[in-house]
Amino acid sequence: MSAGDRVLLDTARHSAVRATALTLLALASSGVALALPAALGHTLDLLLARRAGAASGWVLLCTALICAPAALDALDGLLTGTTTARSTAWLRHRLLRHLLAAGPRATARFAPGDLVTRLVGNAADAGTAPTTLAGAASSAVPPLGAIVALGLIDPWLAVAFLAGAPLLALLLRALARAASDCVARYQHLQGDIAGRLVEAVGGARTIAAAGTAGRERERILAPLPGLSHQGHRMWRVQGRAAAQAVTVVPLLQIAVLAVAGLRLNQGLLSVGDLLAASRYAVLATGVGMLVGHLNAAVRARASAGRVADVLAVPPLPYGPRVRRLPPGDGTLELRGVGAVRGGRHVLRDLDLIVPGGTSLAVVGRSGTGKSVLATLAGRLADPDSGVVTLDGIPLPELGHDELRRAVGYAFERPALLGGTIGGTLAFGVRDPGPGAVTAAARAASADGFVRRLPRGYATPCAEAPLSGGEAQRLGLARAFAHAERVLILDDATSSLDTVTEHEVATALVRDVAARTRLVVAHRASTAARADAVAWLDDGRVRAVGTHEELWRRADYRAVFGE
Repeated sequence: MSAGDRVLLDTARHSAVRATALTLLALASSGVALALPAALGHTLDLLLARRAGAASGWVLLCTALICAPAALDALDGLLTGTTTARSTAWLRHRLLRHLLAAGPRATARFAPGDLVTRLVGNAADAGTAPTTLAGAASSAVPPLGAIVALGLIDPWLAVAFLAGAPLLALLLRALARAASDCVARYQHLQGDIAGRLVEAVGGARTIAAAGTAGRERERILAPLPGLSHQGHRMWRVQGRAAAQAVTVVPLLQIAVLAVAGLRLNQGLLSVGDLLAASRYAVLATGVGMLVGHLNAAVRARASAGRVADVLAVPPLPYGPRVRRLPPGDGTLELRGVGAVRGGRHVLRDLDLIVPGGTSLAVVGRSGTGKSVLATLAGRLADPDSGVVTLDGIPLPELGHDELRRAVGYAFERPALLGGTIGGTLAFGVRDPGPGAVTAAARAASADGFVRRLPRGYATPCAEAPLSGGEAQRLGLARAFAHAERVLILDDATSSLDTVTEHEVATALVRDVAARTRLVVAHRASTAARADAVAWLDDGRVRAVGTHEELWRRADYRAVFGE
């Protein structure tokens, strides 16, 4: 069983009760459809025999059998809609939880736009699995029941139909195989276009400044011809299947009616039997419903495969909730750490200690692994080799909340989550409280401009016009409010002016709980404020010392363009 099929099975299990009820409704509707031809045939025979009294009850039964499908179809539509909605919501929640648990692993493997397509569109298609499976199972009942009914009326009628049935089976099999490939390619190209579009939206200012809107539009829409080709191919496959069905189905119906006519002429069938046989022949060749359910199943299966690709990215495992950090000063140690990104060794057998209560600046040319080191130091991802410890405890042994309380992050481009400015600063595994939020904002030199906003800390983020430096100060404030032992700043002050950066650096020492600081630095002034500097080169620590000591070396000064 493929990973996509397991996703479909899990989705079906989640809605098993509703899917069962839906199947029972569909079976009831199928039962009514199968009973109607026999009732009509018998009623006709009674009327032709001039037995009106006996026929009156059968006329009422036929009326009930004709009206019943309307009520059953209404219930079926209601239950189908609610079941699909619940299944889709469950699958999206599962996918979202897994995506957030996988963290940078998932975003490194899939483009943001592609992830959104899988989370929204593909999850919705896969969420139809319970109703599609219930419909497909029940849609097989009318053809099979009709064949049995033909055999009960006259075995030769069933033989006439079954002689051509293999052609229908081959038709459905060819449709399933061709449609599955078309749908999978179509969905892949949809994800590609979505990924390019999200990239363009994120880089809108750069595109406008470069004057390359036309070229960017062409880049985004480059997969469109392929998408169109797969779409047309899908329609051709379905059109070819419909044309073949139009040819095969009438031939089967004609064959059944021809045999029924011969048996009628021989006096072995009644006129009512002929009427029933004609209607059962239509039910037995009900390829339309089967093809519809088959197309839906193919689309759901292809979508489930794309959902399964995301679920296959392993989440970051954490230790038991009861595991706590021992008392300590926040000493952070990386031993033999290696990291591979895109097939390239970004970090190689790296050893580094950040003594508790000190600040360490990490410097190096672009591509030397500074941001990867920062990612591993607070366990946003695990190293491919080696171990990272905090106060002697390997980070994977710590529970999620314990680790996230101990280590705080601030990034170059912080995401302002939490709804309001105050909610953004409080966003974390625990709410630090209004007092701590205000103190953290003050330490990050953000309190002043926040209070000047129309609603202060209650201002919605979407209504707060922020510069790059102000956004960075909010990101710093959030980290200050939550980190208890270690603070990791990944180029988090790059948009601050020199005066503000100096104020933040002073507050780091005086007002922030986390006394151990790992700072990815691109400015010489930032490195100079740190207690020590780790100089990375080709994925290894080339030297550790104070900025003043290292500044005597020309190749170190070259890192800062001096």
